Amino acid sequence: MADDLIRYDVLTRDALRGVLRQVLTDAAANGLPGEHHFYITFLSTAEGVKISPRLLSQYPQEMTIILQHQFWDLIVTEDRFEVGLSFGGIPERLVVPFNAISRFFDPSVQFGLQFETAADAVEAQEETPAAEDTAPAETPDDEPQKPGEGAEVVRLDRFRKK
Repeated sequence: MADDLIRYDVLTRDALRGVLRQVLTDAAANGLPGEHHFYITFLSTAEGVKISPRLLSQYPQEMTIILQHQFWDLIVTEDRFEVGLSFGGIPERLVVPFNAISRFFDPSVQFGLQFETAADAVEAQEETPAAEDTAPAETPDDEPQKPGEGAEVVRLDRFRKK
């Protein structure tokens, strides 16, 4: 397989984060339109995340916030957003970099995004063995896959009951 020198994965991820940034920018300027509301999940300990020690003790790895009726002072910059929310009646200010976000969901229209965070990328890289350590994948017919070949095209007849 050829090296992806263009880095389509990075371009796609950044474009999708741009969608999230634009949606939050619009919400900051105009409020939430109609029934739209957002579930935003982020890594609590990611670089640049600022939450209170109280919230960090409750959500030591990942936290999901909901932007719907009771949030205030939503500020969106190129690399993060800041928002005021109340947790158990206590007002809190959160700062969340976009690259700490792992999931975004707007249930009013069933629209969601899932992002690979920096921690996910490091974990995946550690779990993936070096190319020379892996054997070629076997196809359903147990024929070894030749290096450089793409996915096998399978005819639907193969799965039909006879």
